[in-house]
Amino acid sequence: MEENTLNTNPTDNNKKAKGIGRRDVLKSLVTLPFAGALLYGAFRKRQLEQYKHSKLLSTLSLDSTSEVPAYIPKRDNDEKLLRIGIIGTGGRGLYLMRAMGYIQPKWIDEWTESALDNKQDTRLEIYKQQQDLNVSINGICDVFSVHLEAALEASANLYRTGTNGKRSAPAKVYKNYKELIASDDIDAVVIATPDHWHAPMIIEAARAGKHIYAEKPLSLTVEETFEIEKALRENNVVFQLGHQNRQIESHHKAIEVIKKNILGKITLVETYTNRNSAWGAWVYDIHPDANPRNIDWKEFLGPAPYHPFSAERFFRWRCWWDYSTGLTGDLFTHEYDVINQILNIGIPHSAAASGGIYFWKDGREVPDVLNVSYEYPNMEMNLIYSATLANEQHRKKSFFGHDGYMELDNDLVVYADRESTRYREAITDGIIPLEKPMITHIPGRGIDAISSPTEQYFAQRGLLYTFRGGQQVDTAYLHVKEWLDAIRFGTPVSCGVKESVEEAISAHMGTVSYREGKKVFWDEDKKQIVTG
Repeated sequence: MEENTLNTNPTDNNKKAKGIGRRDVLKSLVTLPFAGALLYGAFRKRQLEQYKHSKLLSTLSLDSTSEVPAYIPKRDNDEKLLRIGIIGTGGRGLYLMRAMGYIQPKWIDEWTESALDNKQDTRLEIYKQQQDLNVSINGICDVFSVHLEAALEASANLYRTGTNGKRSAPAKVYKNYKELIASDDIDAVVIATPDHWHAPMIIEAARAGKHIYAEKPLSLTVEETFEIEKALRENNVVFQLGHQNRQIESHHKAIEVIKKNILGKITLVETYTNRNSAWGAWVYDIHPDANPRNIDWKEFLGPAPYHPFSAERFFRWRCWWDYSTGLTGDLFTHEYDVINQILNIGIPHSAAASGGIYFWKDGREVPDVLNVSYEYPNMEMNLIYSATLANEQHRKKSFFGHDGYMELDNDLVVYADRESTRYREAITDGIIPLEKPMITHIPGRGIDAISSPTEQYFAQRGLLYTFRGGQQVDTAYLHVKEWLDAIRFGTPVSCGVKESVEEAISAHMGTVSYREGKKVFWDEDKKQIVTG
C-alpha cells in the first residue's frame, strides 16, 4: 500500500497540531514534572518537525500524495483478442511471453515451492495478480529447436498452471520470421532477436501492417535506423521499443522534480554500468545439446558476414560487432533512455569515447570498459557514460544542478547544494539541512521530505518490478500492456519511433567514436555521424 507520511498544506498541519489539544496536553504534563518536561520537549520538537516538513514541501511546490496512476480500468475493446507472433524465443522472448501471461510450467512449480519455504518470496502472487491482457500467442519462430520447445510449452499454458495443470492449444511453429509475419492470423509481433536482425524484421513487419514490440537497441547501424523510421511512419503501425524502464515509478517522480525546477540549471549528468561476472560480460552458458543440426546457422547469420558455425558466437553474440552494438547499444541505451525520458535531451551534438578490452581476454571484439562524453550545447549540458564489466560497485544516475543534485535508481534522492541560490534562505533557516536529502522517494511510498537513512537503505533497485497504486508489478508487463492499449485504443506509447531513433543515434555515436578513435558529431541535415 502507498504510504504517505507528510501533509503538504501548512495550514492543515497547523490545524492538526492545534487539534491535539495543547492545553490538555500541558495540563497532563504538569503532574509529571521530570517526565512531563521530556514529553513536552518531544511534543514541541514534533511540532517543529511538522512545520519544517510542510515548509519544505511548500518551498519545493511538491505534493507528497501524488503517485503514478494505477492500472487503466478494463474497457470494452479489451475484449478484442489480439493475436501475437513471437520472433526469437530465447531468454528475452520467453520473458516477454511471461509478461503477456504465457509462462513455462516449471516457473510456476519453482515459485510455488519457494513461496512455501520463504513467505517473503511473492513472485507467484505478483504474477497471478497481473491483469489478463487477452492475447493469444498464435505463432513462434526461432533458429534453435530447444528455444522453440520451451516457447511451445509456454504458449500452451493459457491457465498459468504448473507441470500437472490444464493446457491449451500450443502456438504454430513457423519456419522463419517472414512466414510468421505474412500469416493472416497474426495481428502483432514481438521481436527479441540479436541486434543485427532488428532492422530487417521491423521493416518486414511494418510493411505487412503488423504492430511491433521490439527489443532494444533499435538498429545495428545509422543507415538502418532511418530505414526503420521510414517503414514505421509510412505504414502507420503501433511501435514500442522495449525500454521497460519507462514504467518505473521513480522515473516519473524524477520528471516531476525536473518540471518544478528543483535542481536549478542542470549542467552535468553522469550514468554508469558496473558488472563483474561472466554473465554480466555476456559470457553466457553454451547449451550442451547445441549443434549445427538443431541451430539454423545460416538463418542466424542472415545479413551478417559469413562465419563458420560457432556455438560461442551463437550464445555470446553480444561480444562481436557483426551481431552486436556492444556496451553502447546493449547497456548504455538503458541509461540514455531514462535520461531522455526525464530531460528530453534528444540526439547529442558530439560524442568522444575511449576504452578497450582490459579484462575479458576471450577473443571478443567489443570493449569491456568504455567512457563516453556527450555534449549538448543547446542545453549547455554534458552527459558522461562510464562502464566497466570488471567491477560490480553500483553507481546511480546523477543529475547535477546549481541548486541541488539528484541520485536516481529504483529509488530517488535529492540533496540541496551548499551554494544554492534558490535555497539559500531555507538552508540558513534550517528548513533544508545539508547533511540529509531534502527529498526521498521510495517505491510504493510516495514522496517523503527528509526521510530517514534507514528508509533510504532499504530502497529497492532494478528493472524487474515497480509499483502502481501501491501494488508491486512487473515493468515488462506494464510496457507490453501500454503497447497493447495503444493498438486497441490509440493511446500513446512511451517509447515510440521518435524516442527509438534518438536512442539509436546516441548509441551509434558512442560506438563510432570508440571504433574510429575520434570525436564525432551529428549532422542533422545529412542524418550522418561525421568527424572533425
